[in-house]
Amino acid sequence: MSVPKKLTRPMADIQGLPDDRQIEIDKVGVRDILYPITVMDRSRKTQQTVARVSMYVNLPHQFKGTHMSRFVELLNEHCHDMSTRALPDILRAMRRRLRARAAHLEVEFPFFMLKKAPVSGAEGLLAYKCISRGEVAARKVIQTYEVQVPITALCPCSKAVSDHGAHNQRGLVTVCFRQRRFIWFEEIIQLVERSASCEVYSVLKREDEKYVTERAYENPMFVEDVAREVAVKLMAHERIAWFSVAVENQESIHAHNAYAHIEREVPAKRRRR
Repeated sequence: MSVPKKLTRPMADIQGLPDDRQIEIDKVGVRDILYPITVMDRSRKTQQTVARVSMYVNLPHQFKGTHMSRFVELLNEHCHDMSTRALPDILRAMRRRLRARAAHLEVEFPFFMLKKAPVSGAEGLLAYKCISRGEVAARKVIQTYEVQVPITALCPCSKAVSDHGAHNQRGLVTVCFRQRRFIWFEEIIQLVERSASCEVYSVLKREDEKYVTERAYENPMFVEDVAREVAVKLMAHERIAWFSVAVENQESIHAHNAYAHIEREVPAKRRRR
C-alpha cells in the first residue's frame, strides 16, 4: 500500500469563501447519522440503543458553506457520553466549533420497555419511538422531548348503535413536552397508556386477548377523549412546562384516520405555605 504524499501547499478552504447573495441559511448540517447512545432507564438506570442523529447550525450570509466534517468529529468526541442529559454540552460545543450563532441537535431512537401481559404475565419488549431535540442561541439551551405511544381505542358510537360488538382501532399518541425538572420516558408512556381504551402489548396469550378485548369494550373512547385524558394528566404534572398531544387512530371501518391535537403551556404550581 502506497503512502500518500505530503501536501506541498495548503489546500483551499472553499467553504470559507465569501458569498454575495445576502441570504443567511437557518439550518445547515448533517442528517440521519446512525449512532449508539445511552438513555436513562428507570428500572435499569441506563439503556443502550441506536439513534439517528441530525446536527445543524445557522450559516451567516457572507459565508459560502459550513464545515460538514466538524459535525461528525464532535459526535465522535462525545461518543463516551451520548446520553440525553449530555445534549446541552454537545450543542454548546457545536456552536463554538462552527462559530455559529445557533445550533440544533435531534436524536431519534427506539426506547424499549419490558411489559407483562395482563393475565398470563408473559413478558415481551415493546419499542417506543422517542426524540430528543435541542437548540442553543444566545447561550440559552431549549430542550424538547417527544414520545410516541401505540394504543387501542374502541368507538363509543359503534358500541352504542350495535347489537353485537363494536369496532376498534390502533392509535398512536404523540406527546411533545418541555420539562421543569427531569422526567422519565416511562412516566409519559404509562400516563398515555392509562388514558386509552386499552394498552398495546407485544405478547398475549388467549386469556390475555380475552382481557384486552373486554377491557376496550368496557372503556370506549373517541380520539377526542384520548387527547383530553392525556392533556388533563399532563396539565396536572408539576414537572411539565409545555406540551402538545396528538392522537391519530387508524380507523378499521373507514377509509380515513381520526385525529385530535391539543397544545398548552402549563403554569408553574405555587407551593403551599
